[in-house]
Amino acid sequence: MSRGKPSAPGIQILDNDIWAKRIPHSEFAALRAESPVSWFDEPDGNSGFWAITRLDDLVAVHRDHRTFSSQVGGTELEELEKDPEAREARRTMLETDPPEHTRIRKLVSRSFTRRAIAHWESTAKTLVAESIDQALLDHQTDFVETVARRFPIQMISRLLGVPDRDAEQLFHWADAVVYHADPDFSELLYDKDDTDPYRLLPFRSPTSVKVFEFAQRLAGEKAKHPEADVVSILAASEDLTAQEFQTFFLLLVIAGNETTRHSLSHGALALAEFPDQLDRLRGDPSLISTATEEILRWASPQIHFRRTAVCETELAGVPIAVGDKVVTWYISANYDERAFVDPYTLDLGRNPNPHVTFGGGGPHFCLGAWMARLEVKVFLEEVMTRVGRIRLDGEPQRIRSNFINGLKHLPLTLEQV
Repeated sequence: MSRGKPSAPGIQILDNDIWAKRIPHSEFAALRAESPVSWFDEPDGNSGFWAITRLDDLVAVHRDHRTFSSQVGGTELEELEKDPEAREARRTMLETDPPEHTRIRKLVSRSFTRRAIAHWESTAKTLVAESIDQALLDHQTDFVETVARRFPIQMISRLLGVPDRDAEQLFHWADAVVYHADPDFSELLYDKDDTDPYRLLPFRSPTSVKVFEFAQRLAGEKAKHPEADVVSILAASEDLTAQEFQTFFLLLVIAGNETTRHSLSHGALALAEFPDQLDRLRGDPSLISTATEEILRWASPQIHFRRTAVCETELAGVPIAVGDKVVTWYISANYDERAFVDPYTLDLGRNPNPHVTFGGGGPHFCLGAWMARLEVKVFLEEVMTRVGRIRLDGEPQRIRSNFINGLKHLPLTLEQV
């Protein structure tokens, strides 16, 4: 297929510096209205990609892994199909299609079912209550550090079997890996520095090695002294290579923390901006389920994922060629005016709420969805009983990333009920 100019000229959604300042909602709204399947050239020599911005089209892509593959080119914009060695070295469960994806996911899926996660509710309540009490005691606090970062780390560490003494260091490394475009987290920036020496490592981050070494040590300990945790299950499996175990562990560490961390941060900021909604929830606690889903929609922690077309197809009447990169923009789909009434208003009673924060269905639907839902739900329950008002006390600082929609600092004042 011949390529001319981008089909959405003048619209920029890739620049990490933009994301460090704001979410480009107006740009996505224009794309959804005028060109919902748009071709974007890339400035770094890559081939370009189709941007999928409406909810229905995103769902269609995610539910059709036979047409739109995760395995052929991976889920990041980097074109690993041009570097088969790197593609294989960096492959995680995300970069597989069934049946390979099913094989790996099945190893731990029972630990992440709704019933299994429900057993963690009392632990979650205790942990989030401690964090909120500390924030209330501080009065003025960086909410990210006090609550949003601390609580999910404590939860996923216990689920995985990471000792408390090691959790802070491990997740410091994980931040450096996934926030590889932000100088506050990573010494090397993938869009500014030469990262070719690390092309065989996830996110081209040398810090990945530290996570892998930790994972192997922990697996050795669990093999000798197994417990009721995920790493013990993986350590006992004969169905994983050492490399598969390492990349799976890194994936679980990152994914098990990021979605909830940024949902809590964006959720707290939203409650500060829409104080009537906190009052509404306090007055009608039966809204807790719809409130949880609305916070997840609003936050949209994962900005995008990539697929690769493996056969000729079309989306919204636009022809897609074999080998084309197809990038689904979650943060656009979750604000699609065709699916959500008044999407830029927080509505804790929103129903229906077909958000795609956990994916659009299909085999890659988020493994940790029930964990994230539990943590957001418990957070809201504790906030509505302990916190009378949330006030913004300064400018939130966003993570420099077009991949993760995150806040690194959020100055808030929490007032007691």
